[in-house]
Amino acid sequence: MATSTVRTPAGAPARSMRADARRNYDRLLNEARASFAEHGTDASLEDVARQAGVGIGTLYRHFPNRQALMYAVFQEALAALLARSRELAEGDHPCHALVEWLGAVVTHTGEYRGVAQALMSATRDETSALARCNTPLREAGARLLARAQESGAVRAEVSIDDLMQLTNAIALAAEQAPDDPALADRLLALTLQGLKGPAAEQG
Repeated sequence: MATSTVRTPAGAPARSMRADARRNYDRLLNEARASFAEHGTDASLEDVARQAGVGIGTLYRHFPNRQALMYAVFQEALAALLARSRELAEGDHPCHALVEWLGAVVTHTGEYRGVAQALMSATRDETSALARCNTPLREAGARLLARAQESGAVRAEVSIDDLMQLTNAIALAAEQAPDDPALADRLLALTLQGLKGPAAEQG
C-alpha cells in the first residue's frame, strides 16, 4: 500500500503513513480547522471525528489529546509567522519590524477562539504540545527585539517573554470583544508606547 511521510503533531521525527491513514489525518485536520473556527478550540472532538467520517479512536491515534490537535491546526500560522520574522529581520527599521511582527502574532493567535488562552497556559507547561509553538515564536521574536533594542528604539529591559504574554493577552481581550474589531490594534499601540527607548523618544 502507498505511504507518505509526515511529521507527527507532537513534533516527533517524521514517519511513513499509509495512504488511507494520510487521508484520515488530512480530513481530521480540515474538520478541526472548521470546527475551531466556528466553535473555538473547545469544540467537541467527537464531532470533529464524526464530520471527518472516522471514529474517535482514529482521531486519538493521530492526535493523542486536544493540545496535539491544536498544535497541528496552528502549524500553518506558525510557519507564516516564522517566515515573516525572517523577512522583517532583513529590513532597515528594526522597531517597525518588531511592531509589525507582534501585530501578526496577535492576528494569527486570534484566528481560533481559545488559542490565546491555551498558548498562555502552555508557557507554564513545557510538556504540552503547544509549548512547541511557543519556543520557535519566542526565538523569532527575540531576534527582532534584540535588533530594536540595539537601535535604541526599544528599552533594554523589555523581555521577549513579557512581549509574548502581552500579545496573547491582547488576542484574548479581542476575542472577548468581537464587536470591536479595532480593539487589538489599540491595545497593541498602547503597549508599544511603553516600550519606546531613547532613540524613539528623541525621534
